[in-house]
Amino acid sequence: IKISREDVVKILDFGLAKAIEGDAWSMDMGNSPTLTRMATQAGVLLGTASYMSPEQAKAKPVDRRADIWAFGCVLYEMLTGKMAFHGETVSDTLAAVIKEEPDWSPLPKDTPARVRVLLQRCLQKDAKQRLQAIGEARITLDEVLSGSPEAVGVPNISGSADISSASLPLWRRALPWALFGATIIALAAVIGVWKSATAKHTPPELMRFEIPTPQESGDVVFALSPNGRDLAFTARGSGGAFMLWVRPLDSNNAHELPGSVVTGSNPPFFWSSDSRYILYDGGGKLEKIDVNGDPPQTLCDVAGIVVGGSENKDGVIIFGQSPGVIMRVSASGGTATPLTALKPSRGETQHALPWFLPDGKHFVYHRTSTNPAVDGDYIGSIDVAPGKQDEKRLFATQYNAIYVPSADSNNGYMLYLASGGALMAQPFDAESLKLTGEPAAIAEHVQAFREFGYFSVSDDGKLVYTNAGSIRSEQITLFDRAGKALGTVGDPATYGGLRISPNGSKAAANAIDARGQSSLWMIDFLRHTTTRFTFDSFDSTSPIWSPDGSKIIFSSNQNGAYDLYEKPSDGAGSETLIFRSAANKVPCAMTHDGRFLIYEAQDPATTKLDLWVLPLAGAKQPYPLHKSQANEEEARLSPNDRWVAYVSDQSGRDEIYVRPFSAGATGGAASTEGAQWQISYGGGHLATWSKDGKELYYLAFDGKVMEVDVSTQPVFQAGAPKFLFQAPVHAASLSPGYTIDGKRFVFLAPAEQSSQARSAFNVVLNWQAMLRPSAQNSPQVTP
Repeated sequence: IKISREDVVKILDFGLAKAIEGDAWSMDMGNSPTLTRMATQAGVLLGTASYMSPEQAKAKPVDRRADIWAFGCVLYEMLTGKMAFHGETVSDTLAAVIKEEPDWSPLPKDTPARVRVLLQRCLQKDAKQRLQAIGEARITLDEVLSGSPEAVGVPNISGSADISSASLPLWRRALPWALFGATIIALAAVIGVWKSATAKHTPPELMRFEIPTPQESGDVVFALSPNGRDLAFTARGSGGAFMLWVRPLDSNNAHELPGSVVTGSNPPFFWSSDSRYILYDGGGKLEKIDVNGDPPQTLCDVAGIVVGGSENKDGVIIFGQSPGVIMRVSASGGTATPLTALKPSRGETQHALPWFLPDGKHFVYHRTSTNPAVDGDYIGSIDVAPGKQDEKRLFATQYNAIYVPSADSNNGYMLYLASGGALMAQPFDAESLKLTGEPAAIAEHVQAFREFGYFSVSDDGKLVYTNAGSIRSEQITLFDRAGKALGTVGDPATYGGLRISPNGSKAAANAIDARGQSSLWMIDFLRHTTTRFTFDSFDSTSPIWSPDGSKIIFSSNQNGAYDLYEKPSDGAGSETLIFRSAANKVPCAMTHDGRFLIYEAQDPATTKLDLWVLPLAGAKQPYPLHKSQANEEEARLSPNDRWVAYVSDQSGRDEIYVRPFSAGATGGAASTEGAQWQISYGGGHLATWSKDGKELYYLAFDGKVMEVDVSTQPVFQAGAPKFLFQAPVHAASLSPGYTIDGKRFVFLAPAEQSSQARSAFNVVLNWQAMLRPSAQNSPQVTP
């Protein structure tokens, strides 16, 4: 309640409780009192901090009792001239609302006991102990104003039993307006009930608009918060690394979350069920960060890359892991355990992108398989053993599906991408776990990458997606040691890795097409051409060169798991299988005599990453590079084959280490046990040696290119890491950089795009209205 300079009484910020469901109202008490609906957006936090209830301040569900709390705050202020809760900042005020009790001493000494007790009941922090209906307040105030005697023994807040009911000007002036306010709040509740009853006959209006994606960010991974208030996405931060950003949908401004360096992709993050936290891939760790600005927390180790996730109301978190299966961990942290198990006999290579269903027990997730009869989306359960999950396919789509609730709590919709990029919605019975009805298209040409569709939906009916034409395009770019771009090579594409030939004239890379399939390409630095190298319908990734440059060794999933293949680098002939096993494998390095290959493999049972040595002659019986409980990957041999640099999470995060390497002539155990030296500090990956072996280069998690001086005489010694330059966008997660001669570095940088080609977030409000025939004439809004 506010009195203007013209003595006009205005009642503001009431009717914000759940019963009003997204509408606020303003009362003007001038010569002609009017009740006006204020334009608000469902799901946006409304109200003034000093009058918010504790449950509202904690972002918990609210009901009419939040308005009763606000009434108590206003009545207190009318009687004392002071706010019941106030701080220097909004955060201080909210903290006072949650933790502190009002100061009752400023109340007029002769305030009637009934009014004091009413105040105390309205300002109970526990909503269950609070006044339950505003009509009771109206009755109490009526009794006080009519002069009814106080009840015998009614205590005041300070404990006195005999308080005079003699009127004072202040409370006599305040109580009529407080009584009127109580009546208006009761009226607002009636309006809310009426709105709820009529909402069934007045469907919400469909509305569309666009939000530009961040500049120089390529294909932006994004996710709506469950409550529909915020859009989170990845983009370059102020320090140069890829960070999490949050943009409220009712604002034109986005802000980065400090400390949230994202190292995964497709998608590397997801929201908590209460929309308060974002969980993301922090480089070998699942991190959790408060969107209000608190520093990130580590929840668990991740063997690979986070690929989607979900949290239920009980604090159980599930997430995909690439390569790997669906994992489970508590919201308070701990050790992640598998929920599903790959079945190579069915051609399964990946389980990812899980999404909880309403019961908090079952979830939908995607299985990637080389067998078209297996590839698709399935229903899993957190109460079922990994090898016992249901193998009945829900969808045959190659992309992920998510569940979205509807007005009927037992039914909702499954949203998924069909071939051609159409976003489909099909009714789903959440109790029987079965599809019902027919699917309907709600968007066309939606962007996709591998098994991930670029769309996100909130619980309150908002949909965000990007179009297929906005897929990231990268250009192979040369830089000097100061980070100055020297020029580009080849055609723009969506690359996923790059290795330079021994003589520095060419590079091999894997590129992703519009269907999400990865194939190998050859880039010629001298002729500035790009030529396709593999042509089959399977994924081919992670190429490396043989020491003499005559062969390319790579991974391919032609037989289910990613096995090791080789092919002549001139493109003549077909690929040849080198080594096959149940584990997914990635080639890392080959000794200069061509006799041994180091590769990384993921245990199908534990998802742990290990480094192995494969003799390329004889029986080809692999053996571990060295035995360790840590995850280890990305091995790189020194030019003289005496040292191996690799990534290990033994310290709790990924760092670069070096240890001796010596492969026996008969394939005996490598003498790599014992001494090791840590090269990076503060996190690092993608190490590479200079041609003379006197320098090591690596990428820090914030995208900085670091250089370390190395000496091997008389013993191995490593200097302090030195900063060279900031790597381009996405380098820290998708594009390993390599040096040709210690003076020129090759990275994947975003390709130049015209302003017309810049992508946008397509936002749809009340998307379920598109399922009605009249949705064809929905309004188009351009903010």
